Amino acid sequence: MTQPLLELSIERHIDASPETVFKVWTERLEEWWAPKPWTTKIVENDMRPGGRSAMIMTGPNGEISDMEGVVLEVIPNRSIVFTNAFTVGWVPQAPFMVGFFTFTPEGTGTRYRAGSRHWDEAAHKQHEEMGFMAGWGKVADQLAELAEAEARRSA
Repeated sequence: MTQPLLELSIERHIDASPETVFKVWTERLEEWWAPKPWTTKIVENDMRPGGRSAMIMTGPNGEISDMEGVVLEVIPNRSIVFTNAFTVGWVPQAPFMVGFFTFTPEGTGTRYRAGSRHWDEAAHKQHEEMGFMAGWGKVADQLAELAEAEARRSA
């Protein structure tokens, strides 16, 4: 029996090339990753398979959310996949999700898709109740704003 795909995702059209969106995604992560007024501090972001992805998100009231995982795949200007099921060195930890991001050419811009896949219904529901749609939607908007400004500067 096939297990249902326990996925949450959002999509946006971004008026910038996939190359520009990917560049902003990878080089300016601290500026857009957390929904404002939250902030993000990159500890390490090794963008290659097996590379460490570690960051600290801080909320306006001092809330702290540590994120630690590994990058599974990077196809420049097309996709990024990571998971928090492992820490660097493939050390297992309690898994929550596999995150994915795609950058697909669409007209003169990019169809950006961001999502998460979960091991079980409980994690899927927890992520949904944490505000996945609003939070990931907000950061996609923040990414779009930066990428579109970069595209205008480069034009």
